[in-house]
Amino acid sequence: MAHQTIIVLDFGSQYTQLIARRLRELSVYSEVWPPDTPLEKIRARRPIGVILSGGPKSVSDPGAPKCDPGVYALGPPVLGICYGMQLMADALGGAVAPAPQREYGHATVRVGGASSTLLADVPPEIRVWASHGDFVAAAPDGFSVLATSANAPVAAMQDSDRHLYALLFHPEVVHTERGTEILRNFAYGICGCTGDWTMASFVEETTARIRAKVGGGRVICALSGGVDSTVAALLIHRAIGEQLTCIFVDNGLLRLDEAAQICKRFARLSLPLVFVDASQMFLDRLRDVTDPERKRKIIGATFIEVFEAEAAKLGHAEFLAQGTLYPDVIESVPIVGQASLIKSHHNVGGLPERMRMTLVEPLRELFKDEVRLVGRALGLDEEFVVRQPFPGPGLAVRILGAVTPERLTLLRKADAVVAEEVKRDGWYTRLWQSFAVLLPVQSVGVMGDERTYEYTAAIRAVESRDGMTADWARLPHDLLARISSRIVNDVKGINRVVYDISSKPPSTIEWE
Repeated sequence: MAHQTIIVLDFGSQYTQLIARRLRELSVYSEVWPPDTPLEKIRARRPIGVILSGGPKSVSDPGAPKCDPGVYALGPPVLGICYGMQLMADALGGAVAPAPQREYGHATVRVGGASSTLLADVPPEIRVWASHGDFVAAAPDGFSVLATSANAPVAAMQDSDRHLYALLFHPEVVHTERGTEILRNFAYGICGCTGDWTMASFVEETTARIRAKVGGGRVICALSGGVDSTVAALLIHRAIGEQLTCIFVDNGLLRLDEAAQICKRFARLSLPLVFVDASQMFLDRLRDVTDPERKRKIIGATFIEVFEAEAAKLGHAEFLAQGTLYPDVIESVPIVGQASLIKSHHNVGGLPERMRMTLVEPLRELFKDEVRLVGRALGLDEEFVVRQPFPGPGLAVRILGAVTPERLTLLRKADAVVAEEVKRDGWYTRLWQSFAVLLPVQSVGVMGDERTYEYTAAIRAVESRDGMTADWARLPHDLLARISSRIVNDVKGINRVVYDISSKPPSTIEWE
């Protein structure tokens, strides 16, 4: 079944993926494409709408990304957001100039002027999220101004005859009031979407795609025990049955008693599982490695080596399945549009060129909360569905500095305390992630009248909708006090606990 599709052309905004995410929340299928996609390819896809994303450049910069100007006359409605608005104005004869006062963060927009379906039912004044140094000084001929702000004479505009619309702010960001309603107005009121994309339809179509791609081949699925790889395995098993073999690798970087727990859980799901204890291999290769990127690449390469060795034992397998998600891809490499590298991810970075298996990544264009919905649609136990994300490189990226057996033991015990206490107070499912980090910092303490010189643990707890942005959680002081007291008293080797109050951005959720 061909879904109604809105194509998002990506000009490099860190929020681009959120546009697609919000549309999918509205049951509208969306794909993110590079900005220089040929017009004929866009036309052949027959989108019901096109969105031009934001981006870090100025339209006047040499080499600033641009789309084919034929997009504006393609037929389906076009919505420009921030840089996309400036690009539209510049291409169609408007005036774009450096703003006398840049707007980054919260801004107030006053809605007024021409009536518009785009801003239907939006109050006269809303707080929005802005991120621009340029502004539209004059709208192109044929455009009406729909909204203004203190620093922008044109905060929203439209040419309804040509089905062109634009916003100088980001409706996809949660900080913009009525942002979802504005995107709904565009998708449903202007483009005529009917909301034909659901998780149930995703399951059916993905199952068919896997079956077509794999044919009669064999697939090895990398199981980590988290919701991503679990859902990926269930989808693939649904598609090809006994052609799938799941491999769980104990890399020595897991949480307390996690390997044994995972084996028991997957036995209940009746997934064909091979257990491999490669912990010593990983720890040997990580010895004395302190650079985070080197850690990730070593772990990624070792994973693939283990899978290839197991494939040889099992007989020839042509495909390797992974639970890679959209944020993994976007944060790792500039695959789509102009996005810049933040960090490599073990699923999409550090893979040796000699890898002899073809990747199967059924969740590659989903966000974490969408994966949870797919899990529920597949009948997955709630225990799996609500599991917090855990990084592929495991505790290696939560130990700053060298990874040693002794430091792993300290972190496992501290992390177990965090998990137990957060669950006990009913915070586990309210948080995106909560965990401990072991810092390469020792400080003086006093225990039982004796001087200690031991490590510091940092506690990280964040709230988020999709992992693209996150805010530090305001955990109750009593809960934090209990976590700190238990770690210091129960984990010999840690005598100080601190709480991380950094948001993403500018920080990342993981420390490495």
